[in-house]
Amino acid sequence: MIPIKIESAWRGASDCLSCGIKDLALFADLNKEDFGHMHTPIDDLLYKRDHTIFFEGAEASYIYTVRTGRLKLVKSTSDGHARIVGIVRPGDVMGLEALVSRRYETEAVALSSVSLCRIPNVVIRHLAEKNTSLHAKLMARWHRALTESGNLLSGMNYGTARQRVINLIKTLREPSDQNVTILLSRQDMGSLTDLKLETVSRVVASLVREGYLIPIDKQGRQYTISKPLD
Repeated sequence: MIPIKIESAWRGASDCLSCGIKDLALFADLNKEDFGHMHTPIDDLLYKRDHTIFFEGAEASYIYTVRTGRLKLVKSTSDGHARIVGIVRPGDVMGLEALVSRRYETEAVALSSVSLCRIPNVVIRHLAEKNTSLHAKLMARWHRALTESGNLLSGMNYGTARQRVINLIKTLREPSDQNVTILLSRQDMGSLTDLKLETVSRVVASLVREGYLIPIDKQGRQYTISKPLD
C-alpha cells in the first residue's frame, strides 16, 4: 500500500454501503453480495487544496471517486506547458485509464479540500468480472469523462472573452443546484479560456455589476446565478 503523505489524512476504510453519494458514485448499482467480494481496502482520504493526488506518467494502481470538493486534471503539452483538460466534481471518477494502462495520463490537483475514495485496480477488475453491469458502467463513465473534457476545451476556446468566461461559469455549476457556481482561481480560469488573468477578473466583475452573479463568499469563488447567462 502506498504510504499516506503528511498533506493528506487517512480516515479509514470506506463504508460503501452507507456512502452519502453512493447513488452518484461508481458503486451505485452494486448489492450486498457484490460488496462481499471486496477483499482489498478502499481508503477514505482527505487532501488539502493544491495537493497533487497523482502525477502524469506515474504508475496507475488506483482509481478515485470524489466525495466532496473539486480537482483539476492537467496534461503537459508538447511544448512543455501545463494545460487543464478536465474538472472533477463530487460523484465523478478519475484515473479510469488505470484499468487499461500502467500510467496515469494526467495530473490530478485539488482545487479545494477534497475527500476521495481510493479504489485499488484489483477490486474493480474483480467486480467487473462478477458484475457485467459494473463493467458497462465503467466504460460509460470513461466515455462520459472523455466527452466532457472535449466539450470543456472546445467551449472555452471560441467566441469573445465574455462568452468564454460564461461558458466556463456554466460548466462549474453545482450538480445539485444549477443556480450556484463555484469558480476556479482567476489564473486557472485564464488557463482554461486562453485569456489573461486580468481579462477574466474584468468579465466576472462585469457579470456581478450587471446582476448576473451574486457573491456568496468573501473569496470570490462561490456565486448565485441570479438570471440566465447569455
